[in-house]
Amino acid sequence: MNNNDFELENMRQQMATLKKKLDKQEIVNDHIIRLSMKKTAGSINRTYLWLIVLGLLMVPYAYWIFVKVAGFSFLFWIGTSIFMLICTGANYYNKKNITDANLMANNLVDARRQMVRAKKFENDWLFVGIPLVVLWLAWFFWEAYQLNHDLFNQPIGIGGIVGTIIGTIIGVCVHLRNQRHYKEILEQIDELTE
Repeated sequence: MNNNDFELENMRQQMATLKKKLDKQEIVNDHIIRLSMKKTAGSINRTYLWLIVLGLLMVPYAYWIFVKVAGFSFLFWIGTSIFMLICTGANYYNKKNITDANLMANNLVDARRQMVRAKKFENDWLFVGIPLVVLWLAWFFWEAYQLNHDLFNQPIGIGGIVGTIIGTIIGVCVHLRNQRHYKEILEQIDELTE
């Protein structure tokens, strides 16, 4: 074996070693990114879980606060309960899209498709949810007005206004945070599939 053959064989071994190291680095990066995606999806899932629990708890709470304490009509409580159950159902449906325990471990094309579907559903839900909230608020203030025509000098009217402002701020923040999380997951999937 001459010197050139020896150098060529040495270079081949070095290239093979380098390829193994790069493959190992790629596997480590893939693992780290998948863990990050799983953590981000877990954050979205926890948000949906809290919204589902709150929606279900609102049914008995609404009866107590609106019918027993405030004196609103029984029909208003039924409407509020139906509204809460619709919102809870929408949150459950979207949570189901991203709850799969193996979602981030399986095919990234399928994971991406599910994330895009969940992100789109949450955006599309605004076209249903916002009009429902506006109708519910109109009904709420109508019920409060029926009890006392001086709406802004009674606790339920002031509470309704403050609650509307706080609820809007929280709702917008939760929606924007979820959308940011969906975007992060989709960018990470795109990075892995390039």
